[in-house]
Amino acid sequence: MSYPTPPSLGPDDILLAPLRAARKPFYAAALALSGVGALGFVAWVHQLRSGLGTTGLGEPVYWGFYIANFVFFTGLSLAGTFISAILRLSHAEWRRPITRAAEVITVLALVFGALNVLADIGHPDRIYHMLLRPNLSSPLMWDALCIGLYFAVSCLYLYLPLVPDIALLRDRGERFRWLYRRLAMGWQGTDKQRKRLDQAIAVLAVLVIPIAVSVHTVVSFIFATTTQPMWHSTIFGPYFVVGAVHSGIAAVLVVMVLVRHFHHLQGYIKPIHFYRLGTLLVVTAMVWLYFQLAEIIPTYYAHEPEEMAVLLGRLTGRHAPLFWITMAGCFVIPMLLLSRSKWRTIGRTTAAAACVIVGMWFERVAIVVPTLVHPRVPMAEAGYWPTWVELSITAGSLATLVFLYLVFTKFFPIVSIWEIREGRERSLAELTARVSSYLPDPLPAPTAVASPASSETAKDATSAKDAMS
Repeated sequence: MSYPTPPSLGPDDILLAPLRAARKPFYAAALALSGVGALGFVAWVHQLRSGLGTTGLGEPVYWGFYIANFVFFTGLSLAGTFISAILRLSHAEWRRPITRAAEVITVLALVFGALNVLADIGHPDRIYHMLLRPNLSSPLMWDALCIGLYFAVSCLYLYLPLVPDIALLRDRGERFRWLYRRLAMGWQGTDKQRKRLDQAIAVLAVLVIPIAVSVHTVVSFIFATTTQPMWHSTIFGPYFVVGAVHSGIAAVLVVMVLVRHFHHLQGYIKPIHFYRLGTLLVVTAMVWLYFQLAEIIPTYYAHEPEEMAVLLGRLTGRHAPLFWITMAGCFVIPMLLLSRSKWRTIGRTTAAAACVIVGMWFERVAIVVPTLVHPRVPMAEAGYWPTWVELSITAGSLATLVFLYLVFTKFFPIVSIWEIREGRERSLAELTARVSSYLPDPLPAPTAVASPASSETAKDATSAKDAMS
């Protein structure tokens, strides 16, 4: 399929409107987000100058909001893998308007997950020493390697499907044409280029799935390889993956409704997309609840004192608000809003997704803090309260992520133009051929078998006809 750029895109011109002009709500949101991000940067500079003593971290609670943010943002990064790669491999045609929105979340979430690790270690130069003298027996080193590989593959997986649209922007003479000319890499839309692009995207879609799973399981290994109560568990690997899928779908839903509203893309991001992702959100909520119970029930029946202290602290103690907010946000509210198919409207699905994001962040805190407050080594009762520095860096990280997402929509179409056009031109025919390939073959036409009685009747009818003629 060739992609010479036409003089006008016709109905798809609306996808270029956000690149040409922005409305007042866009600038207001960008200003507010950049202000919160600047506050987070100021807090980080203050921490660099004064040390980690400005935070609530200490002994035995050496991990707090920063590691919870790291796990949370890493979980959000699974959005692009699940929505784009898996749906692309399964030939789900409804994915086309939302794949790029999910892929951008993946790249940005990985960046801010890594930045929270930098905030947690205190001095960024320690990363240099880790790279200079790596300790491959440490799960932390494997975590860094997996995340680095995941980030590189995710950037490539975001960039390659962007190339045809970047070339389109170059040829139409949009602003920043000098940038588009360099990023387009000579794309002319020939059949040979198109075939190579399809092959590269297919290969990356296959590669990114096991890499993403390895990232979330290695993150869980950091916890599970310790002997801390409620962390030393073999269920943490799949539990973290399911939580990542759950929060990733929710993040895509929230981004979809914002992009749909602010950029007026109601003709592209339709109620059916919210219905489908709302259905997936219900499924992941039930799977997530299963893993929650699979962690709680064996711990309760084993009744090990150290683990029971952590469990009871979560269920009924001072950390109970974290646990019950998690249960309400990740399971109860989504099921109340979306359990029936006719309830999966845009408003209900978005509300459920927002609750899941909030609940998943509280779940990450509930995983990290209660265990460290109740270590196996006997010691005086400990506590953890985040300071303004940690709260500011947390809020600044999220605000800057959203701000950079808005900036992306000003440079590149958030809905893939060439994929939409491809869907219009050939997907219906491909879908019909694919469905026909696995439907049963039609039955052969029945062959009439004449009986003796019918033969006599036919002869009598013929004789009567001859007599009448």
